[in-house]
Amino acid sequence: MAEPQAPARRIKQSFSWGVYLKHGMTPEKLIQTAADVGFASIEMGPEEHWKAIQDAGMQVAIFVGNGSLGNAFTNPDNWDRNEKEVLANIEKAQAYGIDTLLLLTGNREGRSDAECLDNCTTFLQRVVGPAEQAGIRICPELLNSKVNHPDYFLDHTALGAELCSRLASPALGLLYDIYHMQIMEGDLIRTITENIDLIGHFHTGGNPGRRDMDDEQEIYYPAVMRAIADAGYQGYVGHEFGPKDEDIVAAMKRNFAVCDV
Repeated sequence: MAEPQAPARRIKQSFSWGVYLKHGMTPEKLIQTAADVGFASIEMGPEEHWKAIQDAGMQVAIFVGNGSLGNAFTNPDNWDRNEKEVLANIEKAQAYGIDTLLLLTGNREGRSDAECLDNCTTFLQRVVGPAEQAGIRICPELLNSKVNHPDYFLDHTALGAELCSRLASPALGLLYDIYHMQIMEGDLIRTITENIDLIGHFHTGGNPGRRDMDDEQEIYYPAVMRAIADAGYQGYVGHEFGPKDEDIVAAMKRNFAVCDV
């Protein structure tokens, strides 16, 4: 008689490469431990480790598709360089079977929201067609401009939703960072549920401090994860914060359990 199959996890969890690569954790041990714990992905790590991650049965859910945050595409002077970077990374993602790229819009630098939206729209029109053809979804990230990234443009969900509406492409979505949006606007579950079709990736982190998702911070992550799963989300939820525990394996297991709803 065949062994009963374990039910599929409702949330596909990932984490950013550098989160747990500390306190004596080697890349090889990191990859194997993540697979043993149940992670579905390790994201945004060095390309030299992507094959090892995939060989361990996981995916590379997402990596950064354009360069520095401060020199991105809110400024037309940066369009040519950003286009070259994004198109090269679309090809790289396609070669590795990675279906999502993270983009950073850049800062306002004195521009109004309307001007920034226009500039972002014009730039994204240059790369969204190739992304569609490659089957890659490009996801500008929502970041807070209050604590971590002063002057960053895409700092509210409504701005991201307007950008997606203007392009109307299945190849454009949003990276909804729960930590950042708790700082900027709160109302997480309602906002996530109402915009779930636009969200191509999630990031997590406890607020305040961008640390573990524990009882010393204000976001109740089990409820947020249930709402994400109940909304039918099929993508990845990536942890992106600095764990407090020097026992990295224990920290990895503990944070995984919080979101394993």
